[in-house]
Amino acid sequence: MHDLPYAKETLVILAGYSLGCFTSGYYLVRWRTGEDLRLLGSGSVGATNVGRVLGKPGFFLTVFCDFCKGLVAVWLAEYYGLNPAGTVLTMVAVAIGHIWPIQLWFHGGKGVATSLGAVLMFDYSIAAIFAVMFLVLFGALRSVVLAGLLAFAVTPLALLMLDFPLNRVFGLSALALLILIAHRKNIPEEIHKLITEKKLKSDKRAIPK
Repeated sequence: MHDLPYAKETLVILAGYSLGCFTSGYYLVRWRTGEDLRLLGSGSVGATNVGRVLGKPGFFLTVFCDFCKGLVAVWLAEYYGLNPAGTVLTMVAVAIGHIWPIQLWFHGGKGVATSLGAVLMFDYSIAAIFAVMFLVLFGALRSVVLAGLLAFAVTPLALLMLDFPLNRVFGLSALALLILIAHRKNIPEEIHKLITEKKLKSDKRAIPK
């Protein structure tokens, strides 16, 4: 009896999606308070919203768990010897599972910590480039959210310029697109907040003492 073609790859990719679906923040809040995190705060099941409900310990525990599941998904792909395309698809699958978990009717988190864990396991040099991009952008914008989103958006371009393999460029581009889609409602708010803060600082400097 012949093995089904790509059976191993399909199983590992599905395992990656299933790992992503384990939305730790949702279950942590349900366990600690009995409430549905989707009905609290921003409605997201990510770490930021968990922090609003459970404070800093809940925030950091959720970040850790979300980061680790991205790391574990890519580790599984490498452990079972998937080709580069299969590993990239597993990395994308775990992010999709976090953002659109089937058991929560596709209402999940934003995918940042999970994607970072996956990227670090996939290629630590890409994670280092992302970190540099983030620090530069944060220094310019003083906004964690916008700096992070822009870092995800521009890092694939940096990889192209540095002549990284196309599978790595594609993998990070796919993650960046997913994260931007997940943050589509936050981006206008963050831009408005940044403009308002800069205008207030400008007005303060303009007031004669």
